[in-house]
Amino acid sequence: MAQEKMVVGAGCFWCVEAAFNQIEGVISAISGYCGGAASQANYKAVCTGETEHVEVVEVTFDNQIIDFSQLLTLFFSVHDATQVNRQGNDIGTQYRSVIFYQNSEQQQIAQEMIETINDQQLFDQDIVTKLEAGSEFFVAEDYHQNYYLNNPNQGYCMAVIAPKFQKFKAQHQALLKK
Repeated sequence: MAQEKMVVGAGCFWCVEAAFNQIEGVISAISGYCGGAASQANYKAVCTGETEHVEVVEVTFDNQIIDFSQLLTLFFSVHDATQVNRQGNDIGTQYRSVIFYQNSEQQQIAQEMIETINDQQLFDQDIVTKLEAGSEFFVAEDYHQNYYLNNPNQGYCMAVIAPKFQKFKAQHQALLKK
């Protein structure tokens, strides 16, 4: 097994974490924070938008089962990468679409994929996802981990996450864990 990490921000981390944890070859998907200037990150501080951190998911995967490029395709399918600093009603820099690349190979693959998607006009607008060098990852509070799966009847989960999650699973059935 060859483990690799991917850290991405795509709006609220609850949906992204739930989706990636369903994928064969993903060892873990953990909600957290990345990209800020502050030396610590927690939900209350990040929600102010003042720490410059982003709600992210750190995906640890076996690159012999699923590769970084395939995971990026999933990343672009689970959120609207054409919106600047928002996903639906979640507004602010902490919800920006971003890929925190872990090495130059990830940076190149992500840049090429964004350029290809934009050149082929696969979305109504160009992708605004930022590429940033990986920085310290802070694990989110325990109650954020597996939030959607533990709270499927919570209002936000039912209204926002459930439709996206079901669409994601339907689109990517062949990649789901058995």
